[in-house]
Amino acid sequence: MDSVRFFVDEPPLNVTISTDMAKLMSEKMKGELLKATISTKLYDSSLVEEEIRISARGAFRRKYCYIPPMLLNFQNTTSPRLRSLKALKMVSGCTVNKQAEQLLLKEYLVYKIHNLVASKSFLTRLAKVTYRDGKGKKKPFTQYAFFLENVDAMAKRNHCKEWKNGPVNYHMLDRKETTMMFVFQYMIGNTDWGLTNNHNLKIMYGKKDTSTTPFAVPYDFDYCGLVNAEYAVPNEELGITTVVQRLYRGFPRSAGELQTVFDVFNTQKEKIYNLISDFELLDKKNKKEMIAFLDDFYKTINQKWEVQSIFIKNARHQ
Repeated sequence: MDSVRFFVDEPPLNVTISTDMAKLMSEKMKGELLKATISTKLYDSSLVEEEIRISARGAFRRKYCYIPPMLLNFQNTTSPRLRSLKALKMVSGCTVNKQAEQLLLKEYLVYKIHNLVASKSFLTRLAKVTYRDGKGKKKPFTQYAFFLENVDAMAKRNHCKEWKNGPVNYHMLDRKETTMMFVFQYMIGNTDWGLTNNHNLKIMYGKKDTSTTPFAVPYDFDYCGLVNAEYAVPNEELGITTVVQRLYRGFPRSAGELQTVFDVFNTQKEKIYNLISDFELLDKKNKKEMIAFLDDFYKTINQKWEVQSIFIKNARHQ
């Protein structure tokens, strides 16, 4: 299995996961590994069915969601054809209904938008997953989910490696890459990230030249305003009451540095809007809401007085 090909291919995968569903539900807070069988067709149309191990992940979603996000571990002697995928996060709908599935699809699109503005970003692969109870006591059900690229694979694509030397501060990071991250988080209305504890960020640096300035790659966007999940509530210390209220959490940058990043967003605007409009699985209401939310962002970054107020005057200093 070619892990790059796995994520570059666009058509949704049809996947069946069979496990002890009752045990998964009862032990999801523990995050323990459970045996499971996964079956799917690969890009060469060959059918693969192998035994893997799965575990629940995500502190909040494990507690809140019926089907929590999972970590699928393919590094087993029982999964030789999928072994090169190592371990992949699979993000699923929080509950088994249309609304939860639409939220999942919106989060998937946020990752695709990030791919358009930042090459150093996580790839995703959409999948239609059927869950079967290995004990035969629960009825099978099917819903969309998506796989998130392994951090090592993302690092390899970008000729870098993960920083594992503890927390970083913004002074240590590449200014342009970090400015892009700041503005992207503002664009999608995401405040659920932090540099001091690397919260929902992966810190990377050059593999060949370890003296290169590190940079941050964001992930986990279900709390952002562009998704607007019903369970998403901002930290009360931030002074906003809903995730659809944008708050810029970036640090000081010059007008010129900001404009360089704004130019990227403006150049990619049509592709971003088309990505949403052409996505057949998303209903009209959610498309309209996502585009309206982005309209407000584009209006802001193209008005000098708003840029001065939001991104410069009110930038963070600690």
